[in-house]
Amino acid sequence: MAHERAGQPAQESDLINVDEVIAAYYDLIPDPDNPDQQVVFGTSGHRGSSLDTAFNEAHIAATTQAIVEYRAAQGTTGPLFIGKDTHALSSPAWKTAIEVLHANGVEVLAEREDEYTPTPAVSRAIIRYNMDRRDGLADGIVVTPSHNPPRDGGFKYNPPNGGPADTDATKVIAARANELLGDFRSIKRHPYEQIAGEVTRYDYRTPYCSELTQVLNLDAIRNSGLRHGADPMGGASVQYWEFLAEQGLPIEVVNPVVDPTWRFMTLDTDGKIRMDCSSPNAMASLVRQRGAYSLATGNDADSDRHGIVTPDAGLMNPNAYLAVAINYLFANRPGWSPEAGVGKTLVSSSLIDKVAAKLGRRLVEVPVGFKWFVPGLTDGSIGFGGEESAGASFLTMAGTTWTTDKDGILLALLASEILAVTGTTPSQHYADLEAEFGRSYYARVDADANRDQKARLSKLSSEDVTVTELAGEPITAVLSHAPGNDAAIGGIKVTTDNAWFAARPSGTEDKYKIYAESLKSAEHLAEVQAAAKTLVDAALNA
Repeated sequence: MAHERAGQPAQESDLINVDEVIAAYYDLIPDPDNPDQQVVFGTSGHRGSSLDTAFNEAHIAATTQAIVEYRAAQGTTGPLFIGKDTHALSSPAWKTAIEVLHANGVEVLAEREDEYTPTPAVSRAIIRYNMDRRDGLADGIVVTPSHNPPRDGGFKYNPPNGGPADTDATKVIAARANELLGDFRSIKRHPYEQIAGEVTRYDYRTPYCSELTQVLNLDAIRNSGLRHGADPMGGASVQYWEFLAEQGLPIEVVNPVVDPTWRFMTLDTDGKIRMDCSSPNAMASLVRQRGAYSLATGNDADSDRHGIVTPDAGLMNPNAYLAVAINYLFANRPGWSPEAGVGKTLVSSSLIDKVAAKLGRRLVEVPVGFKWFVPGLTDGSIGFGGEESAGASFLTMAGTTWTTDKDGILLALLASEILAVTGTTPSQHYADLEAEFGRSYYARVDADANRDQKARLSKLSSEDVTVTELAGEPITAVLSHAPGNDAAIGGIKVTTDNAWFAARPSGTEDKYKIYAESLKSAEHLAEVQAAAKTLVDAALNA
């Protein structure tokens, strides 16, 4: 059930007390023996709130020291690129990290204190630096909880490949950080105020924006006469959209305000302020303005996700836009290898499978987490990698690596390229795909789950599914590993000829997720969801 004020403007009672959140970052000391207060890397770094003693000075000092030791063990001796988003906890954590890095002799490249850096700009900086180097490779840290509520903080590590750290790396880093947590004050640090002048200030924005010509047809956008409304949603892309508009692209920044309370947001489906650009409720204010633009786009706080709003359809379902982007790109990127495949997470729409088959492209189906696309985007064997949660990236025009992390700015601009080149909105393109392949009924349902319940869900296997039918159809497969790379799903996926569902714990919040799709009807989808919830509840309460 949606919250009664979902999609409505935030009220004063919904806002965080910024001073309280920042004070708690420094004042509250985690208990290293309490699992809820330890460092835990989910699908995209460590996240939590200082108010819950889950994201505090101790966590960041210990995690940064663990990263210093990890990169040394890996032989990573180049500079470390660090960027932050607009969450209240990002700046304090950014400073703590720089203090530890500097004290350890790591060369730090950072934006200025009054600047914000999207996740894809950090990824691009790492890739650019390492492109022609054989030694002294660079890596990076992004201080962001992505789309999470304003009270949260986040901290993620990107190794020299520029993408999210894999599980092997994050297990080592988290384990070492938790060893250091109880004695974090002994970690060597240089006070930020004393060393700020020694930090190399790096301009992430200019090279990232200038190099977009390598990956997008910006001339077509510039000469099209379209009007692109770009909503940074109070996040790190605000200065980037302003820069691109100054460079002559037909962009209007819908809301340039940065406010760590996010008081200008509409509430998400659960009644929280959350910068989820794939949520119709979080995006309600932009959707209401859709008639003012040829198309409009939103980005989450670190700009690694995208939301596409068209005058004819409003906010597109992320799966719908992924299918359209894939269909367009593989027909309009002659520089890509004929062998380059289509990457998708196994909880993305099966309509993407049909598009890939029509294109004659290999489908690479992986677990949730953008890290699984990094090898393919690095060597060019994947042309496009996309997640159902509105995160994607793709190769340059020449078939080389652009970013190995999600790039919401790129996908937002691609929507304008599609409209400029074809004269048709992405949502109209999707209507054509549905006319060709049939309609998809897709939904994701989230429910609260504690750490123990999430752990049980992540260990489900085919043996835990004893039924033979799903919503009146024979079950054709029960997967615990992804077919594209045989990596563990961290949950299960159950399929029939006309439907599927997948259940897995959230890697970023205390929730579990049920994804489901029917190619028959909305009623059939509801039956699939009900059957999935019964199975998951039985597993969680076993």
